[in-house]
Amino acid sequence: MKFIPDKDILLFKSCLVNVEYPGVESSTSYIFDRIDVEYYVDERQSCCTGLGHYYDLFDQISTTALAARNFHLAAETGHKNIAVMCATCYAILKKSAKILNQNEEARNKVNQILDDSNLEKREYTLDDMDPTLNIFHVAEIFYNKRDEISSLVKVDLSSLRVATHHACHYCKVHYNDTIEGVRDPNLIDKLAEAVGVETIGWYDHKTVTCGAGFRQRFTNKEASLAVTAEKLQALKDNKVDLLLHMCPNCQMQFDRYQPYIEEKLDTEFNIFHLNISQFIALALGADPYKILGIQTHTVPIEPLLKRLNYSLETNEKIDVEAKKSPN
Repeated sequence: MKFIPDKDILLFKSCLVNVEYPGVESSTSYIFDRIDVEYYVDERQSCCTGLGHYYDLFDQISTTALAARNFHLAAETGHKNIAVMCATCYAILKKSAKILNQNEEARNKVNQILDDSNLEKREYTLDDMDPTLNIFHVAEIFYNKRDEISSLVKVDLSSLRVATHHACHYCKVHYNDTIEGVRDPNLIDKLAEAVGVETIGWYDHKTVTCGAGFRQRFTNKEASLAVTAEKLQALKDNKVDLLLHMCPNCQMQFDRYQPYIEEKLDTEFNIFHLNISQFIALALGADPYKILGIQTHTVPIEPLLKRLNYSLETNEKIDVEAKKSPN
């Protein structure tokens, strides 16, 4: 089991989280604050370039140079343990760190780029970032503190039939660093278990991609959404209420396009979508709007909360027994 820190953490801002589901970041901060994780958010941080990189708009050396700048900021502030909310950021940053640590020619090119820039003097050194010891997904931080999370649960979510979707950029890129399985990933399942929810575990299509494929969502839309539809059908066949995510791109693919696919196929999936941070925050009693940001979702979350007897007015789980008339 690799070492997972709970301090000196830079919470890496994700462009897709910020633009599409900002509640993922506020949920993550909410949880970190509750379980005593020491972290910092640096407004000087730049994007990892993931979307542009996988669209072939950013070459590897440009992506690596931006990563080096971000690594330097982390080291400079004493928060060199980077925790990401996006699986693409995870894959990009780890690859960049490996290149910088293992390829002297690339490192020299990157340092020249940093030197030639209009930014203050920066130079990437081998002490700045270790790809395995300093870069994590926030789900791994939660996993390391799952006992503390369990002790803070306020809302009973056990009535939900829950499945998990583990992002390919977490499970299928840096195999040696992945925890709780690659061929049958269970990291999110273990976190659901920590808040009292037994997921359905393995299901047909569990390891299948979301279908987004970055450019494929736009250049080959029908093929992309066909993959998404197959997974949604597998979830429906298993009578799933809620799918948990660990990547905003995956969450976009399912949440934004599920209504479109339902209309096209003349069917209803009736599946809700939450990031694992939102799910844990909900279990800990966080405000669905102010913390989880459910108002940014395409598939409304309010019907799910009503099924849980959750009061949207008071943001508390209704005590059903207390509301019954006395005999």
